[in-house]
Amino acid sequence: MNEIGIKIKEVRKRKGLSQEELADLAKVNLRTIQRIENNDNEPRGKTLLLICEVLDINAEGILDYGKKSDKHYMMYFQLSVLSFLIIPTGNIIIPFILWMTKKDKIIGLKNAGANLLNFQIIWTFIAFTILIIAAFLKVIHLEIGPGNFILSIYIFAVLYPLNIILPIIFAIKIKKGKTGKFYPNIIRLIK
Repeated sequence: MNEIGIKIKEVRKRKGLSQEELADLAKVNLRTIQRIENNDNEPRGKTLLLICEVLDINAEGILDYGKKSDKHYMMYFQLSVLSFLIIPTGNIIIPFILWMTKKDKIIGLKNAGANLLNFQIIWTFIAFTILIIAAFLKVIHLEIGPGNFILSIYIFAVLYPLNIILPIIFAIKIKKGKTGKFYPNIIRLIK
């Protein structure tokens, strides 16, 4: 069922507008309004913005219609990153599964999940690349500078706890009611 059509119809009726009046004010075809409200079409782009402008509603709010707010799921989602302590690359696999199953059902999860997954992919790549380089340098007994192996281990020792502390901090922020993208967007691999 198209939840957007239901929401537009509800708001239109609350504002006391007929379908014809909405179509005239939004400068869209009457048949378009009828199709949207009958769940035949979903408004996109300019049409959605024009309708939302006339109805004085936020386009993002209407797109989230039918989704639920679930603070506990969002907290567990953030904490699922800690699975890397037990499962190698669990910080990507477990959150990805949780994200895919609920991203269209929970408000804010789609963007927050993409943000978290992008960070975890980059963190995993950097952390394990440093570890592999350090091991390689140790195996071939190559010392480019003083303490390359030790420096690599120190960098890894900073990255590892960082990925334990950040999810806990972000879960606490969610518990206190804050939402959004918490991780820095370095590279967007998942949108």
